Amino acid sequence: MTVQLTFDELGTPLRDTTFVVFDLETTGGRATEDSVTEIGAVKVRGGAVIGEFATLVDPEQGIPPQVVQLTGITQAMVTGAPRLESVLPAFLEFAAGAVLVAHNSGFDVSFVKAACERYGYRWPKPSVVCTVRLARRILTREEAPSCRLSALATLFRASTTPNHRALADARATVDVLHALLERVGNVGVHSLEELLAYLPEVTPEQRRKRSLAAHLPSKPGVYLFRGPNEEVLYVGTASDLRRRVRQYFTASEGRRRLREMVALAVRVDGVECAHSLEAEVRELRLLRAHRPAYNRRSKNPHHAWWLVLTDEPYPRLSLVRHPRDGALGPFRTQHAASRAMDAILDAVPLRSCKLKIPARNQRASPCALAELGRCRAPCAGRQSVEEYSPAVDALRDLIRGHSADPLRNLVSQLDHLSDAQRYEEAASRRDRLAWLVRTLDRAQRLTALAELPQLVAARPDRQGGWEFSVVRYGRLASAGLARRGIHPMPVVDALVAGAETVQPTPGPLRGAPPEETGVVLRWLTQPGTRLVYADHPWSSPAHGAATWTEWADRAAAARPEEDLYR
Repeated sequence: MTVQLTFDELGTPLRDTTFVVFDLETTGGRATEDSVTEIGAVKVRGGAVIGEFATLVDPEQGIPPQVVQLTGITQAMVTGAPRLESVLPAFLEFAAGAVLVAHNSGFDVSFVKAACERYGYRWPKPSVVCTVRLARRILTREEAPSCRLSALATLFRASTTPNHRALADARATVDVLHALLERVGNVGVHSLEELLAYLPEVTPEQRRKRSLAAHLPSKPGVYLFRGPNEEVLYVGTASDLRRRVRQYFTASEGRRRLREMVALAVRVDGVECAHSLEAEVRELRLLRAHRPAYNRRSKNPHHAWWLVLTDEPYPRLSLVRHPRDGALGPFRTQHAASRAMDAILDAVPLRSCKLKIPARNQRASPCALAELGRCRAPCAGRQSVEEYSPAVDALRDLIRGHSADPLRNLVSQLDHLSDAQRYEEAASRRDRLAWLVRTLDRAQRLTALAELPQLVAARPDRQGGWEFSVVRYGRLASAGLARRGIHPMPVVDALVAGAETVQPTPGPLRGAPPEETGVVLRWLTQPGTRLVYADHPWSSPAHGAATWTEWADRAAAARPEEDLYR
């Protein structure tokens, strides 16, 4: 006999549930030490907005420059704003009786709970839904490689673009929440109780293993989960090792693959690092050394594709794994390299066929395609090597950043195609040119860094001290800290003296792993990083692709909206 459940037995329908979607901007990531600078919240029910709450908050402490850079909230903006002590009761009243929703809810809820404890308010213990956990539960990695709010807002075409301001991010999270709730409806989740049950909970086995994080320090570094045979199962980085590893034993970790890894783990090792750059680099090196089964990230830093000119009278572009001087790259996939090759062939008249040309023959014999009139290779018309050489030189100059003439020629071709109303072809070439500009710019910046025998850079550590990195030929050779009150230059001298010796090898990156050089370059170019000194000037070519990035931005903005979501 089939029993028909009543609506009361099914629970609270999602369409009748009131959600308060909120977001906080703060001075840092520690709820017990940092402060709130802005609160934004949106109350929704049945897919409709029924109220909003937004206010700046005086944090009663300084806002770090990097936070100002990220959020745009300056000290002047919060001067005179209400303090959290007076804002908190109004927010709690606004959210009373509702289900709280936040993107990475653990962060935002921890600040509200800490404020309640600090100012003597009772934490009402509401139901909480985290859109990050919900997205990881519903979406495949192929559909959503990243669960950042900006990525999900783009995926679901949110009406508000998140910009690290509280109300805008809350509005974007509302659209993400509604899109995710539509997805869970397809798998039979129609009530609040079913939704909360659908989210992963902490298993007893996970709880029992929390002690594995007890010995880890609350400092930045790398952690390694080890299995019963001492094998490395997983490698990751953290700004706070103990806090990050403990999260694997809570409900915030909902990925099935990592829950399976936690079930196998018997020990967690931690490698304390001076700062975030050292942690990222050590992670890459440990991935390469151990190839952990549960890491999806590349475990071979040298696994990349490069474009090189072949060594023959009529050189053509070839796709290789091992670069030599003058190669263009690196490319993560063969498809990306092939796309760059197509863009180069638009710009430079090189042959693309694999016709073997006799070394002693100064003129090429036409191939079958040429005889049929279907070959565009210059050599097909019996062009001499001397006549072909300028195209080869133009490509070499383009890769080195010595000349941008091929790019200018391509822009002229776009104008001609547009004048001839060949808009689809013009758009296709425009997109390939923008891709080529991005590829050249990244390659030239990586190459310029890899050519430096030694560079020392520093960043403020948010506590009045300095983080230092010694970089040699694009690789991190040493890292350290000068705490507040310690004179920095003796620390720099000690780091240089004890730095790893790096022997460069042939190739654009002098043998450095592309991923490591990219991580180092990102750290060096962040706002706030200062150059202490370099053995040789660190510069970019005057005619490099960096001068064309503004054009590439305009080209990307001109693409139809539907192309942006492919």
